[in-house]
Parts: sequence; C-alpha cells; structure tokens
Amino acid sequence: MLLWFAWCLGLILIQVSNLQVGPVWAEPSKRTDQRPIVRLVPIVTDGLENPLFLTQAADGAERLFVVEQPGRIRVLEKHALSPSPFLDITKLVLFGGERGLLGLAFHPGYRHNGRFFVNYTRKPDGATVVAEYRRGATPTSASQEERTLLIVPQPYPNHNGGMIAFGPDGFLYVGLGDGGSKGDPDNRAQNLEDLLGKILRIDVDRGDPYGIPTDNPFAREGGRPEIYAIGLRNPWRFSFDVKTGAFWVADVGQYKWEEINLVTRGGNYGWRVMEGTHCFHPSTDCRTTAFSLPVSEYFHDNGRCSITGGYVYRGRVLPSLVGTYVYGDFCSGEIFALNTGDTGNDARHILKSSLQISSFGEDAAGELYVLDHKGGVYRLSPP
Repeated sequence: MLLWFAWCLGLILIQVSNLQVGPVWAEPSKRTDQRPIVRLVPIVTDGLENPLFLTQAADGAERLFVVEQPGRIRVLEKHALSPSPFLDITKLVLFGGERGLLGLAFHPGYRHNGRFFVNYTRKPDGATVVAEYRRGATPTSASQEERTLLIVPQPYPNHNGGMIAFGPDGFLYVGLGDGGSKGDPDNRAQNLEDLLGKILRIDVDRGDPYGIPTDNPFAREGGRPEIYAIGLRNPWRFSFDVKTGAFWVADVGQYKWEEINLVTRGGNYGWRVMEGTHCFHPSTDCRTTAFSLPVSEYFHDNGRCSITGGYVYRGRVLPSLVGTYVYGDFCSGEIFALNTGDTGNDARHILKSSLQISSFGEDAAGELYVLDHKGGVYRLSPP
C-alpha cells in the first residue's frame, strides 16, 4: 500500500476492454439510507502519526494496538494513548508513500508465548520483511530482538501489500502486491515462481525460519510452496470471518475498478489479465474459466479510487450490520456494508466521512474501528 495514493491523482486513463465475463453481487449504491445506520465516535484524534492498522492481542486484556506507518506500534488502554510505544523499529523501516510498517499480527497463543509478527519495508533497499518479535518485560512493551522469517525484494516503491493475519487454521497469511509500477509490467501476479501478487500461507510454529502447510497448492511442486492464492494486484487489507472462517480480500484496482474477493486455496483472482470482472490486458484472452471472479466491485466515480478492506461484522452494538462485510474507500471517505447472506447481495452505502480511511480494526468483542491516515481512530457506533 499506500495504494490509495497510487493512481488516484493525476493518472491518464487508458482504454481497456469492458468485456463482462460474469456476474458480481453489486456495486455500492450511490445513496445513503435516510436514517443513519452508524456514526463515528472519536477514540484518538491527536498524537498518532499515519495510523495504518488496529488490532487486539489474544491475551484477555482490553488494550488495543495501533500501527503507525513510520515504524511504531502504539498502545490504547481505556481509549487513552500510552506515551511510550509498544515497539519502535523506525531505524529499520523505510517510510514514505506506500512504504513503512504495514502489518501486525499477534500469535493465537500470545497470552502464553508473547509472540507477534510484523510486515515492514526495510531500509535501504525497500524489500518487504516479515519478522517475529516478542513481548517485553511488561504487557505494554516489546523486546527489540528481531527474528526474520521472510524477505521479498520489491522492484518498485508501490504495491507492497502489507497485511498479515492468522487464519482459523493457525497459519500466518501474508498479502503481497504485484511489485508496483502500473499494469504489473513483468506479469508477476500470474508467475508461480514469484511471491509478488499473491497471498502466502506459512507455518510459524514449525520449520526454520518457517514451515510449509502440507495442503498449500504448490507445497510439493509447480510453484513457490508458500503461495496460497495468486492473481492479486495489491491486497492491502484482508480478514477472516470469525464465525464462518470465510477469507475476505479487498484488492485495490488500477484505473477503474475496485474489487472484493472471497479467497480459497489455489484460487486465481485474475490480475493482470482482469481488473475486477473486466478485461485489462489487451493481449490476453479474458474469456476464460481459470479465474475466480470478485464477489463485488465498484467503479472509480464520485471520488472513489482505492478500496480499504474491512471485516464481516460480528459485534453486538450494531445489529443491522451483523453478518455484513464492512469496508470503505480511502479517497472518498465512504463506508459500505455488503450483504453476505443468502437473502440478497446488496452493498449499502452507510456513511460518508472526511477521513482518509487507511484501515479498519476489530476488537475481541467483534466491534469495528476506522483509522484515519491523517491521525485518528474512531469506533463504529449506533447513531
């Protein structure tokens, strides 16, 4: 990421075919419901620098952790921002544009083992690093000792991806963009020998520095064994439905289309051949059944330009949103709710804000937070 900067401003649109190869659920409606569904309650509006992610450790404590892009992890306790960072690796992090400290995931057994993982862009070469750290002497401090798991060279300064999260299976999932520039010039997202443009899946509890799950699609042959899914442009944020385990990946588009995918093992999500459900690369035949089409997409109009993936809401304070996938757009500041059930596939426009929505966050109770890249953390609450 920071994907949203990418191509939102000043890019010349190119002509691409709009061949429709299959149905999608629905793009967001252009109206807001007359009665407000949610409001944004400010939690922190001062003291954060370029916040990109929020999460909660599985240790029974109510504290929240906020990732700052320059290379710090901050602690929120009872809605108060601790002055000292939980972790500060700014000396290691190459910060700027779409680079920086981009992801954080606490081990499911964090309460006992104190292990957590980060994804960052390193100095001086801009490579992506996935590394392990451990809790320090207190619950609000971390050791500075790093154990590197994965290093992936980045050919360009954009489309780093950055999200990492543990799935219901206990494995660590890593989102990597296509390496940047525009149009994936080296077709990395479709190259099974390249980790870029992929979702990776690794076992951090076995192997040195990690193990390969035996059911990864290329665990034995045919491609890089870490690969779980291919054909992604810039999967900035993804999440697992805590009730169903469904894997939701929002992939940032190029010139016209933003998309949401339900990702499964071995799936190919089309990039660079497709942008959403539309033909992108003119030299490639798009009429193929090889690709898994997005479940939803939307066009770059009304100021929209970069999707920020969220979560299937499983909290209690917003009953009208239970079971919907909540996501937003960085450029327009809008928030949407996509119906995921069997009774309909409509995407509702639920809120218009002035935020630069860099991420959503989820706490242990299933309640959702919205991060403003300009420096704020907000909670979704009843109107």
